[in-house]
Amino acid sequence: MKEAKQNQYYAVLRNCPTSPRKMRLVTDMIKGVEVNKALDMLKFSSKEASRKVEKLLLSAIANWQAKNEGARIEESNLVVKVAKVDVSKTLKRIQPAPQGRAHRIKKRSNHVTIAVASMDEGVQEEVLQELENQA
Repeated sequence: MKEAKQNQYYAVLRNCPTSPRKMRLVTDMIKGVEVNKALDMLKFSSKEASRKVEKLLLSAIANWQAKNEGARIEESNLVVKVAKVDVSKTLKRIQPAPQGRAHRIKKRSNHVTIAVASMDEGVQEEVLQELENQA
């Protein structure tokens, strides 16, 4: 198990106070894309969630660099292998309504996981299969 984790480079953002639906719009945009291109896409996106995903992607790249000292990102052809969003806890709040009533508001949150991998490891086929399965 530890040997398998040695070759994985990922970052996880837990309990992010954004709805999973909005976050999935951003993460679906960068799945299977080369890392530098993904960073550019996130930087120029107008979505608020893209700032959080950009920071998380930079963290995943830093994790890759920590395990591969001396290797350059440009030469390694890093690709966003996995970008998934899971539902986290939902806070239930009350909004006052007319005539003494109350409406319930759900404040949703999520967990985001981003994994990067080198294209040399045969990841291209896996990424294409994952994208086809989701379509």
